[in-house]
Amino acid sequence: MTSTRMSRRAFAGTALAGTAALAAGVMLPAHSAAASPASLPPLEPTALQAAIDDLEQPPSTAAQLRVGGTAGSWRGTSGVADIRTQRPVTPHDKVRIGSITKVFVATVVLQLVAEGRIGLDAPVCRVLPGLLPARFAAVTVAHLLNHTSGLPDHVGIPEPDSAEEVFRHRFDHWTPQEWVATATHGPLKFAPGTRQEYRGINYVLAALIVDKVTGRPYGQAVANRILRPLGLARTVVPGDDPRIHGRHVHGYLTTADGGLRDITTYDQSSSRGEGDMISATSDLDRMLTALFWGELLPPELLQMMFTLPPNGIRMLDGSPARYSTGLQQAVVNGTVFWGKTGETYGYKNAVFSTRDQRRRFVLAYHPTAARNGEESQLVARVADLLTRVPSSDGSVAAAPSLRG
Repeated sequence: MTSTRMSRRAFAGTALAGTAALAAGVMLPAHSAAASPASLPPLEPTALQAAIDDLEQPPSTAAQLRVGGTAGSWRGTSGVADIRTQRPVTPHDKVRIGSITKVFVATVVLQLVAEGRIGLDAPVCRVLPGLLPARFAAVTVAHLLNHTSGLPDHVGIPEPDSAEEVFRHRFDHWTPQEWVATATHGPLKFAPGTRQEYRGINYVLAALIVDKVTGRPYGQAVANRILRPLGLARTVVPGDDPRIHGRHVHGYLTTADGGLRDITTYDQSSSRGEGDMISATSDLDRMLTALFWGELLPPELLQMMFTLPPNGIRMLDGSPARYSTGLQQAVVNGTVFWGKTGETYGYKNAVFSTRDQRRRFVLAYHPTAARNGEESQLVARVADLLTRVPSSDGSVAAAPSLRG
């Protein structure tokens, strides 16, 4: 798709990348390491609080950090949930979680696979007849879940190039069928299963598959299968409601005159199933813990979430594949994390854990502009603090610069 500075598509999947500022886009570094290193640094509460208190790099209005796992825990907040009232942000405030929605959708699809209600090798054209052109017949459910479908770029969608343009389009409404139709022009970019390209449209289709197989909107399946069993009372699939109800953190964008304008209320219909959910850091921590401990999926299907495509399958830029079924892999200072980033205007999130759950973190913050990757600096600072181990002489070696 066409990408521009303020495009929500450019907001929707920013990478976790060592200590370097995270690049805007949709990629995460992927490496072949299979396990975390033997040691992790002790938590430094003062340094962690300082990291989230720095709301100038990038310019942000608030931040929440929740660190968990068997290697120690810590929680902190900074900034205000509402610049008008100056109400401080709290650990229980809801936020828009963007592409972390995909973790919930992938989990539900894999549950349906476990129940024999859908096959990973089922052609999407057969499951959702009439939605995709016949020439896309080779695209399967599995290709959607690990971003190897090869679907074409969107044609005819808004791509705002300023905050003012974002606000002009904030209440545009799309049905999922209309949104899918914008990504059906032209041929497939590559043969399904041969390359990887992170695309939200894959999960718009995955959510439609949940609709079809369960006979109800995907949000009901998420609520019945994940939210209620885990007690995730602050997590919501909003449907057509553009608002966030209850205590929440407002999102803002910097306008041309330098002021901040509230972007909290926003039609999420074009992100249905791939980036529309609302949650809180405590709920996201509980979700990731339950998922990794095997509470939601049988072992053989859970393993798919920790398995990257074969080495021969590369991203379009030639770099190694970095997305599994529903998750991303990132290596920071030698520590292998699995999880997901998520963004939409005014909201940025990261939820990651080592496979053994020795170190887990959930970060939610609120950058007010996209500035060539600067908006990802906070994730990078936090990830570095949670993984960098001093050398034997007490010095701290520079972490490798990993591409986003």
